[in-house]
Amino acid sequence: QVQLVESGGGLVRPGGSLRLSCAASGRTYTMGWFRQAPGKEREFVATIRRSATSAYYADSVKGRFAISRDNDKNVVFLQMDSLQPEDTALYSCKFSTTMGAFWGKGTQVTVSS
Repeated sequence: QVQLVESGGGLVRPGGSLRLSCAASGRTYTMGWFRQAPGKEREFVATIRRSATSAYYADSVKGRFAISRDNDKNVVFLQMDSLQPEDTALYSCKFSTTMGAFWGKGTQVTVSS
């Protein structure tokens, strides 16, 4: 029912920044960002409630990434600062409902000199 489209990925040098966006086709509630590098398991990055009054981050990104949202526009953001080569991955957003989880196709983030 709900389609998710990520954008904002690209190539950035170590120490640089990127801002990812996840645009939803309709109303969403708690949303999350995940990432997966080739040959590795998909891992949790961050989650945010609809009210945006609480958020949770993986230890690996805490202090460097910030999740936010604009409910009027049905968009969730992921601000990524101080990027490291280890952050290179396909970043996807997720919306879970009682009917199952909805995933976007992802946007590629590559951190390299």
